[in-house]
Amino acid sequence: MNVQKDDELATLVHEGGCACGAFRFRAQGKPIRASICHCMTCRQVHGSAFGAYAIYARGDVMMSGSLSTWKSSEEGRRHFCPVCGSVAYMEFTTRDEVDLPFGAFDETGIFEPAYELWCKHREPWLPQGARTEYAEERPHQDAR
Repeated sequence: MNVQKDDELATLVHEGGCACGAFRFRAQGKPIRASICHCMTCRQVHGSAFGAYAIYARGDVMMSGSLSTWKSSEEGRRHFCPVCGSVAYMEFTTRDEVDLPFGAFDETGIFEPAYELWCKHREPWLPQGARTEYAEERPHQDAR
């Protein structure tokens, strides 16, 4: 894996978007944190065993394009492209953050997850990787 060093991340701009190009984003600098989520909602919206996110301060992300939104929990909002259906980002109404999926970035290998959560739904065949912060589940709180 070619994960960039912290000092390199602080000065970079990373771009990404949806599969059809109708939605684009630019994320400035280093994310607050990066994680893997095994909750059932992340599994379902990504159509995968987990969701992986680079979590940025809202002010560090510029977005363009129209998105559809749905309320995935009391505080959670999921945004997706209405044209191609790609996951665009998620956010919580109680935080000033934007959770950008690793797969939406134009480049690969730029982030390394620091922790995993909702591990009670983790597939047993996945290799051990990130530190397991929460053995079973947790309420949606800041993991810092």
